[in-house]
Amino acid sequence: MIIVTGATGRLGHKIVEKLLDHVPASAVGVSVRDPGKAAGLGVRVRAGDFTDPASLEHAFEGADQVLVVSASIRGPQAAAANAAAIDAAVRSGAGRVLYTSHQAASPGSLFDPGRQHAETEKHLAGQGVAYTALRHGFYASTFELYVPDALRTGEFRLPEDGPVSWTAHDDLAEADVLALTRPGVLEGATPPLTAPEMLDFADVARVLGEITGRSIRRVVVDDEEWKAAAVAQGVPEALAEFTLGMFRAARAGEFAVAGPALEELLGRPAISARSVLERMAG
Repeated sequence: MIIVTGATGRLGHKIVEKLLDHVPASAVGVSVRDPGKAAGLGVRVRAGDFTDPASLEHAFEGADQVLVVSASIRGPQAAAANAAAIDAAVRSGAGRVLYTSHQAASPGSLFDPGRQHAETEKHLAGQGVAYTALRHGFYASTFELYVPDALRTGEFRLPEDGPVSWTAHDDLAEADVLALTRPGVLEGATPPLTAPEMLDFADVARVLGEITGRSIRRVVVDDEEWKAAAVAQGVPEALAEFTLGMFRAARAGEFAVAGPALEELLGRPAISARSVLERMAG
């Protein structure tokens, strides 16, 4: 049986939907914090919480493979929660554990999730089972945090950034499913699974302007000025600092990584950042 965690989240839900195109529903189970939200998936649903390892052992029962979708937690607690899920998968008898990592996984990353993913990858590699760390490209859905304001004001007022290989959830979910259903295709830590084009926010402003026929300006704001404005608008200070880590890492070139691995796996071109922006702009 293939067990997928986080199946009510954006990525996990897409993975389960696509997985059912490849294997029968009887071969799929999900581990979710709120089973009621997963009732319509048509597969085995069991409650499992990364912060409650005992619940995971029941949720992972009978697993041949477990796909651990990384915990949506900030800070060191994320690596601890991911490790707990990996340990439970191994104890359940799974012969292979997969984990949704990140292209910027590195102990020295300026982006906090990059450090947490690196720690999780290290833990996963030491478990003595077959494993795959799926190094996802930076989610293009991040545009949702900034595009609405840009369309309203005509400006991206953001800290200095750098090129990012923005990658669509749909493509990554499909890649994860192929990794689950074609053992041997992706083993160990994968190459970056990214779309091939890299854009910074000046490029995003240009593309969004082309799509809408409007003038969209890119305005670079000092880090502390941006943080103070975000906090004044109600953003918790810890979250604002976390977000600044993304911009610091981008301008250090951590996300300026792209390669052919995703498109080769999919056997088709990746969804472009322009296509994602077109859907957002309506």
